[in-house]
Amino acid sequence: MGTIKEDYWDPIAGFGVTFRTMFRKVVTEQYPFEKLPTAPRFHGRHQLNRWPDGLEKCIGCELCAWACPADAIYVEGASNTEEERFSPGERYGRVYQINYLRCILCGLCIEACPTRALTMTNEYELADNNRADLIYEKSDLLAPLLPGMEQPPHPMRLGADDKAYYLGAFVPESVLSDPLPEPETGVTS
Repeated sequence: MGTIKEDYWDPIAGFGVTFRTMFRKVVTEQYPFEKLPTAPRFHGRHQLNRWPDGLEKCIGCELCAWACPADAIYVEGASNTEEERFSPGERYGRVYQINYLRCILCGLCIEACPTRALTMTNEYELADNNRADLIYEKSDLLAPLLPGMEQPPHPMRLGADDKAYYLGAFVPESVLSDPLPEPETGVTS
């Protein structure tokens, strides 16, 4: 139990904060009408990216789903065929879903993606009045087709082999003919 002086002073000190802020100018956010830009590295809605010819970067490896601490991502991989090719590799993500009712927008999924197929945009308006609309399907997440891109399925158009494809459309022949460098082990002889 405190002294009598402290017992009377504590409520007055508590009201001091109230009285100091009562006469300050109010700052009102005009959110729906005036949207402020987000930080460049803001984690917003996810996006599945494409290669420059329109094929999907997602290879259906499911690493993003395994890395998700909230279990918000569901991926089903399938094999590409020569008649129906959706990605340049052997596999592609046939089913891709993100449940934004569970997603905590932590970004661990984009760190786990080996092909940079999954990135996060600056879009933050994800609210809806319907729970089913907050489960985004692959068609909702795919990046739009840019000029020069073709809607999959189609064959690879960026190079004759896998190395040319992954390095880009305009690769000099000298780069294609050179063997890949050996990884450094840090051991010297």
